[in-house]
Amino acid sequence: MNSSAIDHAALTAWLDRLGIDRTGAISLQRIGFGQSNLTFLVRDEAEHRWILRRPPLGTLLQSAHDVGREAGILRALEPTDVPVPRILGVADPGAVTDSTAVLMEFVPGVVIDEPAVLETMGPERRSALAASMMAVLARVHAVDLAATGLTGLAGHGPYAQRQLKRWTRQWRESWTGDSAPFDAITERLAATIPEQQELRLVHGDFHLRNVITAPDDGTVVAALDWELSTLGDPLADIGYALAFWPDPELPTFGLGLPPLPGMPNRAGLAELYLDATGRDRTALRFWYVLGIWKIAAIYAGIIRRVEAEPENLVAGTAPRAAEVLALLDAAAEAADNPPF
Repeated sequence: MNSSAIDHAALTAWLDRLGIDRTGAISLQRIGFGQSNLTFLVRDEAEHRWILRRPPLGTLLQSAHDVGREAGILRALEPTDVPVPRILGVADPGAVTDSTAVLMEFVPGVVIDEPAVLETMGPERRSALAASMMAVLARVHAVDLAATGLTGLAGHGPYAQRQLKRWTRQWRESWTGDSAPFDAITERLAATIPEQQELRLVHGDFHLRNVITAPDDGTVVAALDWELSTLGDPLADIGYALAFWPDPELPTFGLGLPPLPGMPNRAGLAELYLDATGRDRTALRFWYVLGIWKIAAIYAGIIRRVEAEPENLVAGTAPRAAEVLALLDAAAEAADNPPF
């Protein structure tokens, strides 16, 4: 998608109203590999840079792609030790585009969006990256909800049941093929829900492409893409992160990033998190399977959005139906033979 859906004159006027120090005309470039909210690099003639976020084009599922809500979460996290970009402004629908738009600071660093980026990091830096990601996730799960004003971010009911309901609804509204494999995993998950021990801030979409890392040592300098953030069981985040993490002996989903020297396998990544938090591994199998199942539902939604509005497609291609079915097969295999 190009920047035609954004009014350049209105955006320039908005920057001026926000007191943004800019030089000359601005330009916009679609960036990132995310297939949900649309992200643009805003640049002026002096190479000052900012980030603009807006929802995808077309008809959206209920409660999905709320960039205004995401901005509120980031603002709440600014005084914490969770590294996040600073929000500069939120524009109402019609101000700079047809939907809500969010302007945030540009955080310099390395985004691991292609295999070549990961390959250039070296084993020590890749190892530091894994440890830093788990340390940041531990910080997310330690956020004081009352102090940050995030207590009302979401309902306080059982999180697993909420996740099953939400992503089953997305699946039903997105998938046009045979739902029997999805339904089978859903039934298994519903029958094995662990008792919830905690209610914490949950990122909801934590993986390698959603962090910015320092170019010198691989530590995480910003965690991105908080649109799925909610309140729930912290083990859900590590289960989901494990589902995406490249492992030499397990199927790799979605990111297209290879397992390389210095990177722990999924079991090793889980140990980094569990060691940092002291949490019990008992429920991890459930959340790992649910993470794979959730990715399948997300991919079904991406396929629907790209079919409805081809301009939503970012660089590369959308997931294919075969990938969705492979994820469901992998979820069934993980339920039978968990890797940790």
